[in-house]
Amino acid sequence: MKLQDLEVIITAPPAPGWGGRYWIFVKVTTDTGVTGIGECYASSLGPSTMVHVIHDVFERHMQGQSPEDIELMFRRAYSSGFTQRPDLTVMGAFSGLEIACWDILGKDRDRPVWALLGGKMNERIRAYSYLYPLEHHDVNTFWGNADQTAESATAALAKGYTAVKFDPAGPYTLRGGHMPAMSDITQSIAFCSAIREAVGDKADLLFGTHGQFSTAGAIRLGTALERFSPLWFEEPIPPDNIAEMARVARAVTTPIATGERLTTKAEFAEVLRQGAATILQPALGRSGGIWETKKIAAIAEVYNAQMAPHLYAGPVEWAANIHLSVSIPNTLIAETIETPFHAALIKNSIQVENGFITAPSAPGLGIEFDEDLARAHPYEDDGQHLHLQMQEAPCDYQNGNLFLGGAPPKPLD
Repeated sequence: MKLQDLEVIITAPPAPGWGGRYWIFVKVTTDTGVTGIGECYASSLGPSTMVHVIHDVFERHMQGQSPEDIELMFRRAYSSGFTQRPDLTVMGAFSGLEIACWDILGKDRDRPVWALLGGKMNERIRAYSYLYPLEHHDVNTFWGNADQTAESATAALAKGYTAVKFDPAGPYTLRGGHMPAMSDITQSIAFCSAIREAVGDKADLLFGTHGQFSTAGAIRLGTALERFSPLWFEEPIPPDNIAEMARVARAVTTPIATGERLTTKAEFAEVLRQGAATILQPALGRSGGIWETKKIAAIAEVYNAQMAPHLYAGPVEWAANIHLSVSIPNTLIAETIETPFHAALIKNSIQVENGFITAPSAPGLGIEFDEDLARAHPYEDDGQHLHLQMQEAPCDYQNGNLFLGGAPPKPLD
């Protein structure tokens, strides 16, 4: 059985666009007719360019190879162009293709992917979700409204979730780490207070940031939030300075989580080595795929760190996250996004039930991917917007900041 054909499908989730502006799916077919589906997490290039990159990686390193040869194909891609160092774009392409290989292998052997990774360590996986607006909330004002976010937390609790994530301390600017405005700190405290009051001790608070603070600013904010006992303080400074993130980790009592913008064991191992985080959040459509992330989990186990796979993408990457989580001993929790479109794309073949995800039992990734639905929502590439973007304007210290969560398909009025 050899890898033979590749098709890339770019899908735009309908508004409000939770999960990003577009999702990059790959369909790989073998010479025996077995197909596998994978998902490439957003890269720093536009989707039309990524189509060419994905084809190049496939044709150069994978086509004609057995889908079993994961290690060899990874080393080819990792070493391409005389590099042998982490590369987000190449690994973003390879990761989705690698996930498709595991889907093929599972289908060919009539076994779920987790069974090929060492078997079932966990019968079910604890899930968490961002707090998104409820139907009666205004999406334009929700992200700055602590009371409405607390309502959303109450609704999540009622569905069985035992952890909720929120992100009130924007903005994310391309200027690097900044000192938070006092109003951002005040708003963050208000959110933590309202949500903690709503959920009590029935759910953990996951405080989300996206690398927007300076070291001093992160320590200042993190210290202010400690009394609410968050489960984690996520990516408090830009991910490119591991030593400074370690300084934050030493200065606050809240566990530091990071990893959605990192790739391969080379980067994650350094995070652990320097003591920068105790919770790792790889996005399997970027981190090198399932096998490479299994290695990351093994390294984390040595450091007594836990895994919390990241998701701001479509349901195929989510499925890969779940199979990895089922197979490892140091799973903490897995991010999920519940929208009708996410569910429909995999025909509800994997679901969150009472806050947990049962280990899939169907072969491969255990999903029924609806190709027709994916193709019916093509992404209109305007050449300007990426899956997620950072703003150019600096932090506003006079008027405060309101970050519109997620990445809507089109700018909101």
